[in-house]
Amino acid sequence: MKNLSSFAERLTRPSGIAELMQDLGEAVNSDDPELCMLGGGNPALIPEVMDIFRQETQNLLNNNTLDQSLAFYSTPQGDKNFIDALCQFLNDEYQWGIGSKNIALTNGSQNSFFYLFNLLAGDMACNNCEGNEEGKHKKILFPLSPEYIGYRDLGLSDAMFVSQKPGIEYLDNRQFKYHIDFEKLTITDDIAAICVSRPTNPTGNVISNNELHTLDQLAKKHNIPLIIDNAYGLPFPGAIYTDANLYWNDNIILGMSLSKLGLPGVRTGIIIAAEPIIDIVSHMNGILCLAPNNIGASLTTRLIQRKEILSLRDQLIRPYYIKKRDFAMNLIYQFFDNIPVQIHKPEGAFFLWLWFPELPITSKALYQRLKEKKVLVIPGEDFFVDIEKDWQHQYQCLRINYAQSHQQVEKGLRIIAEEVKGLMTS
Repeated sequence: MKNLSSFAERLTRPSGIAELMQDLGEAVNSDDPELCMLGGGNPALIPEVMDIFRQETQNLLNNNTLDQSLAFYSTPQGDKNFIDALCQFLNDEYQWGIGSKNIALTNGSQNSFFYLFNLLAGDMACNNCEGNEEGKHKKILFPLSPEYIGYRDLGLSDAMFVSQKPGIEYLDNRQFKYHIDFEKLTITDDIAAICVSRPTNPTGNVISNNELHTLDQLAKKHNIPLIIDNAYGLPFPGAIYTDANLYWNDNIILGMSLSKLGLPGVRTGIIIAAEPIIDIVSHMNGILCLAPNNIGASLTTRLIQRKEILSLRDQLIRPYYIKKRDFAMNLIYQFFDNIPVQIHKPEGAFFLWLWFPELPITSKALYQRLKEKKVLVIPGEDFFVDIEKDWQHQYQCLRINYAQSHQQVEKGLRIIAEEVKGLMTS
């Protein structure tokens, strides 16, 4: 199509996240029994968890409240009952002292971060800014790369994101861990905010409490917010397997989601922030989508009010993924025994991040070869934003989702090992 707007041109460029979601959609709708879906970020269908959501749906039907959820708009801020319940829950659990004006809902985390990045960064108007900011171009800083693939295409102006290479710590059992390299971390005047995901998608890395505290202090020093994407973290879904405190103050913007509880289809994102940020997000909702959807909020309000969300997390979700993680790790050590591979320490989420330092082709080329063998993974390149092109590490990694059935995970990892071994011995 000719004569596209710059907006359309930007959103129709080749995109890692669009390719990922296309693969995911095709896999979900495929009836091919040979397909191994080890890509995408879809959570597992945990039977006991889905039973609870079915019961909550039945409760809505029995109480005649489903009609309210389906037939009426919420305010642009989101469902009031859910927001009040979450506010009380967070204050009870963490003593933050937040109010309902500190929480807004969106139509999913991707929607949340589109709002946040573009309200903070890009070409600045700043009619009410302190100092002479108008006309400046601001950026979002990712202090630890690799970082979530879905961020890089959310900016409405060019060059909106900058990343830093990580420090790499080598561990036992062929594992390693990325760390923020604070000695090299530079926060220039054009940085509008710092952003991290925790646990980190794609690697399963959990930035330590000390690292997070240091980032918070740096953000305050430079008078910019710290954005924490908490989609996999505490208090829910709790797919986090190491010591990690949930952290918030009025300089932090905390993103949460209902997706990884097992509800990606309801598209419910949550933003917890200072009131001026929530006011802007609510205004954006009113303009761009009138109001966020109600279904996810309605399904989970009672669980949050009665704190049943905690037993859902502790007794069902976290143990399920730990078992899945351990199963996948055992297979990695079995199938990749004689293959040079490093595994990022899996501290959270439901991904394995494999680094093949001797891979003779790029991970994108490997992705295509595996796709032909009906194994879908995610190549590593697109998770490294604005990193020097000659740093070979970024072309040597794969992200694997281990949330699928044991049969799919075993078959897929076996094929990946065979393919990589063949490439290295040919």
